[in-house]
Amino acid sequence: MKKQALVIGLGQFGMSLARTLSERGVEVLAVDRSEARVQLASTFAAQAAAFEATDEESLARTEPERRDVCVVTIGLESREGAIIVTALLRQMGAKRVVARASDELMEKILYLVGAHEVVNPEKAFGERLASRLLYEGLLDQVRLGSDLLITEVRPPGSMVGRTLIELALPKRFDVTVVGMRRTVEGRGRLVMPNPTEPLRAEDILVVVSEEGKVQTMLESK
Repeated sequence: MKKQALVIGLGQFGMSLARTLSERGVEVLAVDRSEARVQLASTFAAQAAAFEATDEESLARTEPERRDVCVVTIGLESREGAIIVTALLRQMGAKRVVARASDELMEKILYLVGAHEVVNPEKAFGERLASRLLYEGLLDQVRLGSDLLITEVRPPGSMVGRTLIELALPKRFDVTVVGMRRTVEGRGRLVMPNPTEPLRAEDILVVVSEEGKVQTMLESK
């Protein structure tokens, strides 16, 4: 059975989220008060509806309690609306509510009214871009909970030609390599790292660490 998602708010972030979920096989109901946005979403979403999501009766007709996840992405357009919709979804029995916040105060309020998870895509992207700009070998970084990060990083020159056993990254930097992107038969693939095989310059390491540990590794000689 396909997973079902309710996406409320079809700005740039909400539209992209609804499209990507749809492309990955999720049955998406996309909602916005703009007829034009809803018409666009209807070209890829399983369903699309135009109404004011703060209207309790209209929102109830989307049956949020049946959805695997309900995402409120109207944070930048209407703070009050995002808060009301998040609260209503919880009252209607939504199993998982993810809400978008534009600042720390809104994040706190959204949690208070019942959001299971709050995201701030602008802040997250800014942090990831800053890391990429500061460290040439750092390709991408995603938070894993509140304490850990998953990072894709190219090995610096000092690590190329050496094995993971030799490098002893967990002991020296508290960095654990959990995967590796490597070109195999002309195609880039995610493979399990071989601790006895020398690293190549074109390898991309997928590592788990606490914040700042990868940067320390990249700065080391």
